[in-house]
Amino acid sequence: MSWNIELKEQNTQPILFIKAKTSLEGLQKIIGESYVKIIAHLTELGQQPSFAPFAAYYNLDMQNLEVELGFPVEKQMPGKGEILYGQIPPGRVISCTYKGPYAGMEKLYAEMFKWIAENGYEFVGVVYEYYLNSPMEVPEGELLTRIDLPIKTIPCYTGGS
Repeated sequence: MSWNIELKEQNTQPILFIKAKTSLEGLQKIIGESYVKIIAHLTELGQQPSFAPFAAYYNLDMQNLEVELGFPVEKQMPGKGEILYGQIPPGRVISCTYKGPYAGMEKLYAEMFKWIAENGYEFVGVVYEYYLNSPMEVPEGELLTRIDLPIKTIPCYTGGS
């Protein structure tokens, strides 16, 4: 399969989010609960998300995932309880949109990490998945997920004497 992997510059993005630790089995429940809480908070503030909900994965240990679940917003806003304000930092990312069931994204991830290695970059930081639609709205095969991987150029040794 051919993927449309894009190199992009990302600006600082304000976010509201909830931090969580979970296993893969508990992830869907925590995602749903977190998004409902954040949307309720945004509604109280008279605000809306500026883009699709995201999950930020700080590791890929499927039994002990460290994640942030949230929404991009237009500007700094107050948090409330476990809902925190933060920012996705600026920098280079590679990005690709996946269509299909969440369980099938592994091949795209492999291709993205291969692209990083083949193009002189190094993965840095956090995996971001933006959920462009919902399993409550479309069949599993129609789900759209944008994956962003922050990268940096690998410094090259040019020799010397």
